[in-house]
Amino acid sequence: MIEIETERLLLRNWCRSDADDLFEYARSPEVGPHAGWPEHADAGESRRIIDMFIDDDDVWALELKSERKVIGSIGLHMRLPDEREPALRQREVGYVLNPAYWGRALVPEAVDRVLQAGFEGMELDVIWCGHFEENLKSKRVNEKCGFRFRYKNEKELPLLGGKKVVCWYYSINRW
Repeated sequence: MIEIETERLLLRNWCRSDADDLFEYARSPEVGPHAGWPEHADAGESRRIIDMFIDDDDVWALELKSERKVIGSIGLHMRLPDEREPALRQREVGYVLNPAYWGRALVPEAVDRVLQAGFEGMELDVIWCGHFEENLKSKRVNEKCGFRFRYKNEKELPLLGGKKVVCWYYSINRW
């Protein structure tokens, strides 16, 4: 992943040494379950997730420059939310943020630069973003970032024991 810098953030590759920072927020019930995964039980689990991030190479660590600390993540995943348009170059942005940093407009700052990288650097046609119906904070962030609601559907979350949720999908087109 290319490194991206914003006014307050450094979007960079993950390092195994980020495990304690990841565990700090990934153990919170306010984070993982709202993104479709269970809270982390220990820093070892966070290290395993970091190894997956490194292997998949589609998730940046969000480092708050003033603290030199990882406070979240943002990914640009190879998913196809709208299968009706398979010829379009599509990706889905996903993000999580340490609750201690909520309310500071950090995610919109990061999303703005990820959209730029996706449309200009990767020449994507459309970028998607989704949230679970009850996650009103993510809904507000998606709308603040300029995403427009497109559709919703029900899905099962295998990492949460098959829990059924309604997912709302939003998109932004390059043109």
